[in-house]
Amino acid sequence: MSTTTTGTSTGTREQTVTRLLQRQILPVDRDTDVFPLYVDLEEAVLDTDRHDVGGSKAAKDLNNAAIRQSTSTGRKLHPDQIRSRTELRLEPSQLLSFGTYFNAFPASYWRRHTVVTDVELTVRLSGAGSVVTVYKSMARGHAQRVDSAVVEGEAGTFTFALPLKPFVDGGWYWYDVVAGDHGAVVEGAEWNAQVPADRAGHGTADICITTMNRPDFCAKLLTQLGEDEVLAPYLDTVMVMEQGKDLVADSEFFPHAQEVLGDRLRVLVQGNLGGSGGYARGQLESVRKGTATYALMMDDDVVCEPEGVIRAVTFGDLAKRPTIVGGHMFNIYNRSQLHSFGEIVQPWRFWWQTRLDGYSQWDFGARNLRSARWLHKRADVDFNGWFMCLIPRVVLEEVGLSLPVFIKWDDSEFGLRAKQAGYPTVSFPGAAVWHVPWTDKNDGVDWQSYFHQRNRFIAALLHSPYERGGRMVRESFNHQVKHLASLQYSTAELRHLALEDVLRGPHALHGELGTKLGEINAFRKQFTDAQLVEDRDDLPPVRRKKPPKKGKSDIEIPGRLSTLVAAGLAPLRQLRPVREMSRQYPEAELPAMDSGWFNLVKYDSAVVSMNDGSSVALYQRDPARYRDLMKRTMEIHRRFHREWPQLARQYREALGEITSPEAWEKTFAPYTEQRDGDE
Repeated sequence: MSTTTTGTSTGTREQTVTRLLQRQILPVDRDTDVFPLYVDLEEAVLDTDRHDVGGSKAAKDLNNAAIRQSTSTGRKLHPDQIRSRTELRLEPSQLLSFGTYFNAFPASYWRRHTVVTDVELTVRLSGAGSVVTVYKSMARGHAQRVDSAVVEGEAGTFTFALPLKPFVDGGWYWYDVVAGDHGAVVEGAEWNAQVPADRAGHGTADICITTMNRPDFCAKLLTQLGEDEVLAPYLDTVMVMEQGKDLVADSEFFPHAQEVLGDRLRVLVQGNLGGSGGYARGQLESVRKGTATYALMMDDDVVCEPEGVIRAVTFGDLAKRPTIVGGHMFNIYNRSQLHSFGEIVQPWRFWWQTRLDGYSQWDFGARNLRSARWLHKRADVDFNGWFMCLIPRVVLEEVGLSLPVFIKWDDSEFGLRAKQAGYPTVSFPGAAVWHVPWTDKNDGVDWQSYFHQRNRFIAALLHSPYERGGRMVRESFNHQVKHLASLQYSTAELRHLALEDVLRGPHALHGELGTKLGEINAFRKQFTDAQLVEDRDDLPPVRRKKPPKKGKSDIEIPGRLSTLVAAGLAPLRQLRPVREMSRQYPEAELPAMDSGWFNLVKYDSAVVSMNDGSSVALYQRDPARYRDLMKRTMEIHRRFHREWPQLARQYREALGEITSPEAWEKTFAPYTEQRDGDE
C-alpha cells in the first residue's frame, strides 16, 4: 500500500493511500452456468429506446419480452481457458469482455456513496499484438470508448486513470480484450483508488448465519467462507445461530468447516425464534463483542461468492457515512438469473417490490449487462434482504437490532428505520449470493401468510408517511375477500388473526417469538385447504355433474373487464348452495400457475397444487364460514381505519424499546445462560 501527499482546495496537504477496490475474478468452480456473470464473448447490442412504450398492457408485455430476448451468452468460453481465480487464456483473435456483473466496475455507486473520486485500472496482459480497450457507459446505457493499449512485446502492464465525475445518475467502467495472432492471457486486473490515509485499513465482519434443519447446506457455506484465503483477513467471527433439530454440527461436512474456520467459528444454540430472532442474536453478539466493524447477515441455504464479501466491506469502509451494503440474489436453480436488482417499499401500498424502472428475474445468460439500458441507471433502494446484508456496527448501536417479528419484514423495516436515521442502504453490484427464488415458495397462502400480514401492518404503522397507511387497509380488505372467494379459508383466518394480534400492541411481540408458530400450525389443521397431500391419488378423482359449457375450458386469464365482472359476482356466488357431488369429489384439478382467484371462484371444490410442486390440497367451498369471515373482515378493517393514528403512535413510541439490546437480552436469556454448554 503506497502513501502519497496531495494538495486540497484550501491549500492544506492531505496524505492519501492506495486502496484496492475490486479485482478481476473468475468462477471458483468453473461452473459454466455462471460464466455470463464473469466473462462475455458477444458484442453488445443495445436496446432501442423502448422503455417509454405506451398503449395497452399487452403491448407493454410484448415490449418487456423483447427487451429480455437473447443477445449474449458466456457459455462459449471453454472451462480450460480459466487458469486461476484471476487469470484467463484467450484463443487467437478471440474477443473477450469483462463488462459483466462481477467484473465491470459500478462507477455510479462509488461516485454517489463513497469518498472515491478517481479510480485507476491496471490490466496485466501477455500475447503480442493483443489489445485492451476501456469503455464507460452513462445512465441511459450508451457506451463510450475511453482508451486502449496494445501489447508491443510479449507482455505488458497497462494503467488507465479514470475519473468518476460523469457518473452522477448511473454508469459503469469495463474493459475488453482482443487476443493477438497467437492468443493472449489476461493475467489479472485491479481497480485502485487514492483515499484519505485514515481509510487505509480495511474493516472486518462478523458473519451471522441463522440456520434451521439445513445442516449440510450450512456446513458447505461455512466451508466456502473458511477456505477462501483472500477473504480470511476480513472475517472476525462466523456465528451460526442454530435453531433446528437437525444440527449443523452433525453434518458430515462440518468437521472440515470447523477445521478451516478454526476459532473464528461459533455455534450458538437456541430455540426457534425465526429469522429475526436468529439475526438479532448475531447482531447482539456482534455489538456486545465490539471487535468487528460490521455484522453481515447471511442465509444458511445460499451459495456465496466470497469476493462479494470483500467488496461489500471495502465499499462500506470508503462510504461517506455509515452505510448498509447489501448483496444481490441470484437464482440457485438458474444461476445466471438475477432475482432482483434493488428493492423499494412502495409508500402508498406499503409493499416491497423491484424498483419501478427495473426488472426482476433478469437472465444475464440471455441479455448481458452491456446491452441492457436499464441496468446502467443506478438503482437506489430502501432496504436489502438479509440473505446477504452488511450492517455497520455503529448503525446497530444507534437504531437498534431487528424487530422481533419471527420472519418477514424484519429486513425491510430495518432498512426503513436506518434510512430515517440517516443511514442509507446500497444494493451493491458485485456482491451476491445464489438462493432459492421467492417464486418457488407458497408463502402467500401457507402458515407464513400470518407473518406477512401482521408484520406488514406493523412496518406500515411504524413507517408509513400517510395518516392511515395509504392504501394498506383497503388493499388488505381486498386481499381478504380474494382469499375467501378462492376457498382459502385457512389463509383468511390466519390473516384475520394477524390483524387481531397487531391490535394487541407491540409489547407482546417478544413473548410470542417462540410460541406463535406452534399456535399457527395447530390452528391450521382444521382446514382442508391447509392439509397438504404428497400423493394426488390419496384424494378422490375429479367428477362433476355437468360438463363445461360447449366443451370450453374453465381455465382462463381474464381481461380487465372480465376481471371486474368476476370480482363483482364472486361474493354473490358464495351465497348459493353447494353442489352436493362436490362434497365427495373435487370438481377440478388446478396446477399452481392456474389457481388464480378468477378460476377458483367457479368451483365448489378443487384439488390445487402448491408452487413448489411437492404437494396438493383440497379446497372446498363453505358458505357459512364465508359469511362469518366476511362479517369479521369488515368489522376489523373498519376498526383499523378508525384507530390507525393512535395505533401508529403506540408502535412508534415502543420501537426503541422492543429493538434494544436490553430487550433482546431478556428474550435470549434462557439460551445465553447455557452459553458455555452450547459452544
